[in-house]
Amino acid sequence: GNERLPTAVNITWSSINFKTILQWQPKPSGYFYTVEIHGQTSDVKRKCILTSETECDVTDVLRNVKETYTAHILSVMPAEMDNFEEPPFAVSEKFTPYSQTVIGKPEIKDYSQKDSKLNVVFKDPLTPYRFPNGSFQSIQDIFQHDLEYKLYYWKDQSSGKKDVTTRSHHFEVSVDSGKNYCFYVQGIIPSRRENRDGQESTVLCTSVERSILDEYGTEVFIILAVIAVAAITLAIVLPVVLCKRKKAKKARAVREKELLNGV
Repeated sequence: GNERLPTAVNITWSSINFKTILQWQPKPSGYFYTVEIHGQTSDVKRKCILTSETECDVTDVLRNVKETYTAHILSVMPAEMDNFEEPPFAVSEKFTPYSQTVIGKPEIKDYSQKDSKLNVVFKDPLTPYRFPNGSFQSIQDIFQHDLEYKLYYWKDQSSGKKDVTTRSHHFEVSVDSGKNYCFYVQGIIPSRRENRDGQESTVLCTSVERSILDEYGTEVFIILAVIAVAAITLAIVLPVVLCKRKKAKKARAVREKELLNGV
């Protein structure tokens, strides 16, 4: 009877910072799934036994991150789990955590811009794997010298990016004094053919004190110059106009007086 059971399709591996989820379709009806992880040199391990879900967290059975694995997704009836007959199953693509997990977002711990120096300090993403003392391993702990980081930075409101690379957790770059800069950090595995670039950190921007001229540029200078010229012109022209009007008014009063005397 189990030959008629549907087998899994659209099997995919989803892995970020070595946390790895296996996903597939369809949703089972009247049967269950059991996942078997087969390594090239390791024993078969079973996960998510008799599950009605269509995903399975297999992180803890992929601890040898340089091993290449395949997943067998068995379609089973509960009563048949102990039968010697092999249930129908589907096989995933091969997966090697070390070369295929996605590098997650670095965390920006601190940043500052003083004079012409921009300093950025960041932290590695953590993995689900622990050291013997219980602390979590970072991706740097696993990748060692295969991992490097890039800082992409640019002047605020500008599209021209620059970048620098480091294997430490600190960047110091030269920037234009008085100008605000935006930036983000990204992990990179140069030795990879695929998935070389990790996820980008949050974009942050510095906020240095800026003069009006710094912030708005030549437009403000032009506006201020026009206002200054207008003010100077008004200061020169207005007294002349007022003086002429005063003289004209005085002359008109003299003529009116003469006309009255003539009468």
